[in-house]
Amino acid sequence: MMIVSFLLPVIAGALLPLLRPGEVLRRVYVTAAAAVSGALAAAAAFSGSSCTVLSLAEGLDISYAADSLSAVFAVLFSVCWLLVSIYAPTYIKHEGHDDRFFAFFLLTLGAMLSLSFSANILTLYLSFELVTLLSFPLVLHSGTKDAVAASMKYLFYSVAGALLALFGMIFIYSYTDAGAFLPGGTLTEAGRYLPLAVFLCIIGFGTKAGMYPMHGWLPSAHPVAPAPASALLSGVIAKAGVLAVIRVVFYTVGADAVRGTWVAVTWMALAAVTVLMGSMMAYREGVLKKRLAYSTVSNISYIMLGLSTLTATGELGGLLHLIAHALAKNALFLAAGAIIYKTGKTEVSELSGIGRRMPVTLGAFTVASLSLIGIPPLLGFTSKWYLASSGIGLGGAAAVIVPAVLIISALLTAGYLLPIVIDGYFPKNGVKVEKRCEAPVSMTLPTVIFAALSLILGILGKPLSDFLAGII
Repeated sequence: MMIVSFLLPVIAGALLPLLRPGEVLRRVYVTAAAAVSGALAAAAAFSGSSCTVLSLAEGLDISYAADSLSAVFAVLFSVCWLLVSIYAPTYIKHEGHDDRFFAFFLLTLGAMLSLSFSANILTLYLSFELVTLLSFPLVLHSGTKDAVAASMKYLFYSVAGALLALFGMIFIYSYTDAGAFLPGGTLTEAGRYLPLAVFLCIIGFGTKAGMYPMHGWLPSAHPVAPAPASALLSGVIAKAGVLAVIRVVFYTVGADAVRGTWVAVTWMALAAVTVLMGSMMAYREGVLKKRLAYSTVSNISYIMLGLSTLTATGELGGLLHLIAHALAKNALFLAAGAIIYKTGKTEVSELSGIGRRMPVTLGAFTVASLSLIGIPPLLGFTSKWYLASSGIGLGGAAAVIVPAVLIISALLTAGYLLPIVIDGYFPKNGVKVEKRCEAPVSMTLPTVIFAALSLILGILGKPLSDFLAGII
């Protein structure tokens, strides 16, 4: 079942250009493939099963296994992909090349699920590279000069990051029993180059997560990619880097080998810098999708900041924010796509009165914005509470720096998201509000569901927190 869950979208994606279905059949085909694959992945995630697909050499196996962490990522990826698959056909219709887009859309889902269930560092690395190779055509989709440049930048950054991680993994392999991931790690000796190897993996895999100094691809790729691709790149695909870092630090090397070293300090410093830098760049950006892209740079580093504390509270905050950001950022990008689809407006300055024209869309945008800011009772508040608590619990400089970074970033987040909401519902005097033009239900419904989940999981999130705490 586990293997089928990610082979199904791969096969469906490969066959789509050959079948060339009509518009209605394509919509059913893509949504059904995403739904069935997600259902199989969810069932497999809690089965505890494992298997070896191919043995390349002694100790070098391509293996898959289901554990609690893979369950979190597989279910999150599947839910996001399913909702975006409902939204995407309507949006992509006016951009053309539908079969090509949805072929890579499904192929990337297969690669993401393969990454979720990877049982060792070899399988993880191969799946990580597949995610890059299969997702960059989503950025390239429009074929414009800007899209080509952005997609190549995404490809080069991701491959360069993966190469750094590969160097680190070669050393890590010699210091650990890397046959399978185990909670707490499999370290057999504390080799001389182990800290450097771990740091290379954090920077390399952190490239996909948009962590400084390898963040440059994000603000370039998002504005040119179609809105459904931007939503997945920001809300889901960027999390591939987070998963890889978790597997290396907590399931291969072990947190004890990193705690108290220069690696932990540098990791935390880079994450804190990225949080503030992303927020400040978003605050100054006037293009809506690019503003949301810089927001992603900031918010994914919230996750990295929590993980870098190497404490149970910080890890819990990081995992909670991973889910909170995925839901909120998908809602924001889908709302932005709906606005572009109906009005053609891409600049923040053009959105005055948009809430009266598209009240449901801006309503979902508002809820998602409040979650990212950290307003209770939304899920973003819960995650930031744990992140701040982890910094205070560390004591020393971290007790001041971590909460201060979170508060400053929250204020900046309010500064770049709330003016869109306020001006959207209460336009300035003299602004002419045109007639209502809400997006089609197929686009509005997934956007609303993402926003609603941010609220529901915030109010009724204790079971989720308890489950994640159990993993930690």
